[in-house]
Amino acid sequence: MAKVILTHEVTGLGTAGDVVEVKSGYARNYLVPQGFAVAWSRGGEKQVEQIKAARAARALHSLEDAQAVKAKLESTKVKLAVKAGTGGRLFGSVKTSDVAAAVATAGLGELDKRKIEITTPIKAVGDHEATVRLHDELSATITLQVVAAK
Repeated sequence: MAKVILTHEVTGLGTAGDVVEVKSGYARNYLVPQGFAVAWSRGGEKQVEQIKAARAARALHSLEDAQAVKAKLESTKVKLAVKAGTGGRLFGSVKTSDVAAAVATAGLGELDKRKIEITTPIKAVGDHEATVRLHDELSATITLQVVAAK
């Protein structure tokens, strides 16, 4: 087992600034090379504080702000034009970065793609849902209207 300090949010593991214990192969082969974590050391506690301060600065400042963003996101259908073949089947699938770009294009604000969760892969045109973690206690459900690009 290896102790690492997360530098980015990793779904199912923790958020930036957390000190977690993972299997050494997972840390050595995935987390550290991808830049999601650094090895833990006694001197790393200062780094943890810096990471947490940066995360707090980036986070929505209050629950009220997050609720306002949630209301805006849930009241609007986000249109997403994707390359599709006959029968409405997509070439590939819709990714979280595509959803984040569509939300920004719709003028609903900037979302971090790591905070967006698509439960079932979107591989066809139509209406689909995605969940966005806006705050520690608050999530919003976005309705995506996937259409074929012309």
